Amino acid sequence: MEYFSLTEVTGYAASLVVLLSFLMKDVKRLRMVNIIGCLLFTMYGVFLDYSIPLITTNLAIVLINVVYLIKLRKRA
Repeated sequence: MEYFSLTEVTGYAASLVVLLSFLMKDVKRLRMVNIIGCLLFTMYGVFLDYSIPLITTNLAIVLINVVYLIKLRKRA
């Protein structure tokens, strides 16, 4: 029986979490779950021998989500 590697499991988990984030109705929750997914994708990029496009894109998305969460907090 063939087992999944840690890299594959991380990639699948990242995909699932990002997908689930888009099912959220609450924007704050969507962004928080998306941050988790993007951080998992960043880890996946590191596991793939430092895939710079994957790492930079997902870190940029994390940064964008954090900025918008801060803006949401200031409005409340």
